[in-house]
Formats: sequence, C-alpha cells, structure tokens
Amino acid sequence: MRGHGDSDWVGPGGYYYFMDYVADLDDVIRQLARTRVIVVGHSMGGSVASYWAGARPDRPAAVALLEGLGPPDQAEVDVAARAARWFDDWRGARREWKPMESLEVAAARLRRNDPLLAEPLALRLAEHGTRSVDGGFVWKHDPLHRTQGPYPFRRDFAAQFWRRIACPVLVVDGADSQLNLPLAERAARRAELRNPHHVVVPGAGHMMMRHQPAAVAALIRELVAR
Repeated sequence: MRGHGDSDWVGPGGYYYFMDYVADLDDVIRQLARTRVIVVGHSMGGSVASYWAGARPDRPAAVALLEGLGPPDQAEVDVAARAARWFDDWRGARREWKPMESLEVAAARLRRNDPLLAEPLALRLAEHGTRSVDGGFVWKHDPLHRTQGPYPFRRDFAAQFWRRIACPVLVVDGADSQLNLPLAERAARRAELRNPHHVVVPGAGHMMMRHQPAAVAALIRELVAR
C-alpha cells in the first residue's frame, strides 16, 4: 500500500485517495501475478480487494475478505464539515512526531490498541513498522494516513462493486472483534455477493491474522484448494 511500510510517500500537496489503492493493486497484479489470482485483504485492504474484484470480475479466481466489507455507512455525513476538517488535518499531518525511545515502547503502543496481540509478535511488528531517527524510533507510515479523507464511505457505492464479483468470496470475521458491524448489517452486505462463504474465527479480534494466524491461514489454504 502506497505510503505504508517501505513504500514511497506521496509528494508535497498530494494525498492518498481510496481509489489510488485500487489502481495500485490492479497494476501490481498486471505486472507480477500469474494467470490464477487469489486476493486476500484485511479491513481497508479488504475493501480495496473487493472493489478491484468487482472492477475486474474476470480476473480473480477467489477473494478472501478479512472483516473487509467496509465501515458503517456514512451517507448522512455532513460532507462540507468533513472537508473543512480534512483541510486542517491535511495541512498539519506531517509536522514532526516525537520519537518513541525504544522498540519496546512501540510494541507497548501496539498492544494498547490491540489487547489480544501477544508481546513477542508486538515486538516483531514494531521492528518492521518503525525506522530509527535521532532520539528513538518513528512509525514508517506517512502521517497523512492519520487523517480522515474527504470522501465518506457510501454503502450503495461499494455495493455496485460487490455485486459484480463473479468468483467465490470468503468472508471472515473475528468472534471478539470490537470494530465489526452489527450482525444484520454484515449479513445484508454478504447478500450483495454472488458466491459468499462466511466463517467466524473464535478467539480473534479485528486483527485476526495476529491473534489466530494458523486458523486464518488454514481458511485461506482451503479457499485455494477449492
């Protein structure tokens, strides 16, 4: 994902618009993928994968969406007020961050936001997700990602992509997720898919691949085998 990890940040005046990620995925697949393509996406990455699969219905053999059918509908959001907040947040997002004094502090922050995350894995993620600077460590991702973009999520817009997905879709939820949608809304969104298969992973929250990696991997292997 552009602006995450070791990928480049957008230049001055630029921003990360959602469809940029979808276009990036399309281009990566065009350049690198084999004939048979199975795409797995988590959270926002799941939305990216679902939009791409709907835009290119003849391309994927299967898609796995790990709590990836979008956030709550924001059709009633005051878009003018949201845009005004975005102006201000965007302008100040790249001001200098205060470094974290150690990787252990970075790992503790990850665990504070994800109580199910085990300490050894938190430290490993901190090692990969930070870079060293004078005075300690900062996160690698572009601070612009901390801002809320100007365009709210619209369920009706997303559903136009979901309905066009022709391949099987594995939809995975974490049983202990604090970020998932109400059961009825989840079911309604799955109903927009032609060929969904829904699984709930016990003992997993929203970051299920951290909490139950073997179980999530097994589900993806089963999808590949089918």
